[in-house]
Amino acid sequence: MQSTRRELLLGGAGAALLMGAPAIVRAQQIFRAYPFTLGVAAGDAASDGFVLWTRLAPEPLEPHGGMPMAPIAVRWEVASDPAFKTIAAQGDALARPELGHSVHVEVAGLQPDRPYWYRFTCGRERSMPGRVKTLPAAGASVAKTRFVVAGCQHYEQGLYTAYGHAAREDADFLFHYGDYIYEGRSSPINFDYGGAPRPFIRAHVGEEPFSLDDYRRRYAQYKTDPDLQAAHAATGWYATFDDHEVQNNWVSDRDQNGTPPEAFLLRRAAAFQAWYEHMPVRSTAIPKGGAIQAYRRARFGDLLDLHLLDTRQFRTDQPCDDGFKPRCAGWDAADAQVLGSTQEAWLARNLAEGRARWNAIAQQVMMMPLDRRMDGEPAPIRNMDSWGGYDRPRERLFASFAGHGNVVVLTGDEHQNYAGELRTRAGQGEAVAVEFVSTSISSGGDGADVRYGSDKILAGNPYLKYMNDRRGYLLCEVGRDQWQAQFRTVDQVTRPGAPVKTARTAIVPHGRAQLDFA
Repeated sequence: MQSTRRELLLGGAGAALLMGAPAIVRAQQIFRAYPFTLGVAAGDAASDGFVLWTRLAPEPLEPHGGMPMAPIAVRWEVASDPAFKTIAAQGDALARPELGHSVHVEVAGLQPDRPYWYRFTCGRERSMPGRVKTLPAAGASVAKTRFVVAGCQHYEQGLYTAYGHAAREDADFLFHYGDYIYEGRSSPINFDYGGAPRPFIRAHVGEEPFSLDDYRRRYAQYKTDPDLQAAHAATGWYATFDDHEVQNNWVSDRDQNGTPPEAFLLRRAAAFQAWYEHMPVRSTAIPKGGAIQAYRRARFGDLLDLHLLDTRQFRTDQPCDDGFKPRCAGWDAADAQVLGSTQEAWLARNLAEGRARWNAIAQQVMMMPLDRRMDGEPAPIRNMDSWGGYDRPRERLFASFAGHGNVVVLTGDEHQNYAGELRTRAGQGEAVAVEFVSTSISSGGDGADVRYGSDKILAGNPYLKYMNDRRGYLLCEVGRDQWQAQFRTVDQVTRPGAPVKTARTAIVPHGRAQLDFA
């Protein structure tokens, strides 16, 4: 008799178990392939717990990850030591086919401000362990925190060497600003920003994703990377999304191809579900009616408020037909939105509370309205997909920053490092905050210390203080009197083994929206 796919997955004992058609497949089966191929993760920490994540996928690039279409029981454990001698919490969770056999466990009842270790077991298989820290208790006096800012990880354009280094930074958490996946089809030939072909590194599997199964496979391919798995296992994450998790430069119900909104929203819903399935986020982020609740807040005692924003779902269409364009009427449209009125009011209320020593605005696209002229263009040019294309929303936001002297904006998207002061009136007025733009993990290839035209951008925007075009991440060390940001870079992502270095260290003194450099 010919073996079925389920028999190949589970072996004879598992096949017999499935023939009984239980409502839940208990974890007695023997997997023929390791089911934890996508690693483990933790995130959205609170003072008494966090979210634990894994996904069963013994054949990660196959339909359904090679899993049978039934709920599977998975055992989880949280320990107060890395040897798992003292178990602090444990239980069973279901890996459901409706959610791609992903597992999201919301652990509570733990001690604040300390590390824990976790792992999963299914049948006779055990996952790799992970480490995550709880937050300090609400209002507790906190002296310092240390965390990583990272994102933009195009699989085809480079190796995840920087994640391997980030995993060794002993960070309290990692903020991921988005572009976890890229949606393009397999492309063995691509080009750098100067038009030269990049060396082939590795290729996407399959066409551009549109369906839920398509997006699941793309996430699965990315998550098989060992450096990415190491970065997840090393510390808890606060994950957000940008555009490539759905499609390049999408906003609200619009994509860049002019797809009818009712059709694009179907694709967006599939992308949102896949994002939820693969991120260590709470059940409040389960998509409902095609929408997702992504903006949220985390409080690190009295030291740091982390405000995690969604700059895609509620934004009005980019002015000037998107792209890098000279001034047009849409720059200061009266009805323009980036955050949407509800999220904008939520953030303003958070900032007005004034309880934390520092406020971190963790978001996706650059706030500095840079003039991007490089080659003698007669009029200022801005990136319409950034806050630079939305004058009124940006000025409203800066008004909510004014007077605090403790606001630091953390950004991605640009595939370069930037550091600058956020000033009202399109850079001509009062400095109200500082912005750090973290470069990409791999998007853009090896890069260079200085990209062509950087000297002109720096000269044309006096509030911009630093630029760098290498790959890497931002390492922030926040104390009560200063915020230090190290631009950690690697010289190449086209070959493995590149060491990490600190390209520049920037310092923000508490109480003043200004940049100094060590």
